Amino acid sequence: MHPLSRIRNFSIVAHIDHGKSTLADRLIELTGAVTARRMVAQVLDTMDIERERGITIKAQTARLPFVAADGQSYTLNLIDTPGHVDFSYEVSRALAACEGVLLVVDAVQGLEAQTLAHFYTALEAGLVVIPVINKIDLPNADVERVSADLEALGFLATEILAVSAKDGRGVETLLQALVDRLPPPQGDPDAPLRALVFDSHYDPYRGVIAHLRVVDGAVALGESVRLMAGGGLYTCEQLGVFTPLPVAVERLEMGEVGFLAAGIRSVAEVPVGDTVTLGERPAAIALDGYRPAVPMVFAGLYPAEPAQYDVLKDALEKLRLNDAALSFEPETSTALGFGFRAGFLGLLHLEVVQERLEREYGVDLVTTAPHVIYQVQLTDGSELRIDNPSHFPRPDVIREIREPMVEATVFAPGEAVGAVMELAQQRRGSFVTLEYPTPGRAKLIYRLPLGEIMYDFFDQLKSRTRGYASLDYQVCGVEVADMLKVDVLLNGEAVDALSFVCHRSQAESRGRGLCQELRRLIPRQMFEVPIQAAAGSRILARETIPAMRKDVLAKCYGGDISRKRKLLEKQRAGKRRMRRVGRVEVPQEAFMAILKAERS
Repeated sequence: MHPLSRIRNFSIVAHIDHGKSTLADRLIELTGAVTARRMVAQVLDTMDIERERGITIKAQTARLPFVAADGQSYTLNLIDTPGHVDFSYEVSRALAACEGVLLVVDAVQGLEAQTLAHFYTALEAGLVVIPVINKIDLPNADVERVSADLEALGFLATEILAVSAKDGRGVETLLQALVDRLPPPQGDPDAPLRALVFDSHYDPYRGVIAHLRVVDGAVALGESVRLMAGGGLYTCEQLGVFTPLPVAVERLEMGEVGFLAAGIRSVAEVPVGDTVTLGERPAAIALDGYRPAVPMVFAGLYPAEPAQYDVLKDALEKLRLNDAALSFEPETSTALGFGFRAGFLGLLHLEVVQERLEREYGVDLVTTAPHVIYQVQLTDGSELRIDNPSHFPRPDVIREIREPMVEATVFAPGEAVGAVMELAQQRRGSFVTLEYPTPGRAKLIYRLPLGEIMYDFFDQLKSRTRGYASLDYQVCGVEVADMLKVDVLLNGEAVDALSFVCHRSQAESRGRGLCQELRRLIPRQMFEVPIQAAAGSRILARETIPAMRKDVLAKCYGGDISRKRKLLEKQRAGKRRMRRVGRVEVPQEAFMAILKAERS
């Protein structure tokens, strides 16, 4: 163990696809933390989906040994962070465990919305920020322009480092800068233990492994430890550090980053941001910043085959062992049968869980359209939190509905400002500010309903700006809105899984679009099927699927017209009787295609 003055704790923050994981690979490779035989690309990304998409979902940690220019050996603790806005709370806790960050910017794409968001988060946390321009090996890299952008944020030209994480250029200088510019950890080694939980994962043999940064005091094997927010008391069974492979140690001291195993059975018992202290000598005050994970997006998860219900239940329970932010409870749908209502941090979180269920557990899923939580105040003064449109109360008992709002920051080329403003206004956005932080690049801030950016807002933003815009958002409260629940009726029966909530001004157009899509997707029956979109007792739109009919006049080769009329009337009566008793089944393929149509 090195003296405290030779420890540096840092993180790497960047916009998606700016080379954060590749830079981490080079740092690990150059310091020899992983042998060449074990080295793979994106070594800190352990899930297949992370490697395929090029994003970090589950943060990792690595202890890097480094011999600096002065000949001294230093310990560099790299605390990797997720790169998506859905996991912004986890990013803030990882940054709280550091003294500094590497702010990585793509030499071609320049500053993006998430780069700025992470930069300001680091500044608010009081961290030292080292600006790094990556991908200088690309033929269209514009280092001078990106340097000018960084200087506009307040950095000196001499502070900015230019590297290529791909071929290793400049990475040695970057390691030396970490030693020279970052301060050593601060804290009281003699105070009662206070350690920040910045991440955790579940191990089937050892239980929950809590990732810690020791802020004050120390912890040793065999000591009893208490979680100040979770409240549980446990015995420390194993301590260690990640190199990035786990290596056991006898003791973790102030300033160190490592892990603790204490036979904890659920990740929910060790929430991110919690403070670990000793059971016999507890700290009086917990570390700042803890808040419980709150799901923002809800969707129904149903097995395509009813026989897979128990498989889906087991798979969700296993996923929750590793993901405390995932919540679910059983629900029943008349259209889809038995399934679960699940809560997620955001759309990416939903997609990751859905993909893992299908890949790792072999569950063929039907996912309903995602919805946000609406706060509904009733006429009797009570308040409901609704995460499922089918649970909406009748319109006559609702006093007001409040919807969640986000503050969205968009970076776009100057010539695309009009297109971005038009899109934001179509989605009921209210303008906050427009700035030009660098020549030719605009920064727009809009206040938007979360429900309006759920489906295709990001796709539309990219297409209208030819791929050059970037988006970052954070939830910023609720607002009263004129929302309406729209039901879809098939043959007069409401299909609960197709209900949706939207603003009154959009109800008719969305209802008509959905009816037209259903008319195309649902196969014809032996009887005529009306498809209606209704808000309460008011029909907003209607489409009709014509009946398949037998040609009952085929055997009539002339003769009296009354014979033909009699046959047609008999057929009509049969169709009316069939329609009264007939049920329309929405095929699974049609249901999934409807979701795609809503998102397109």
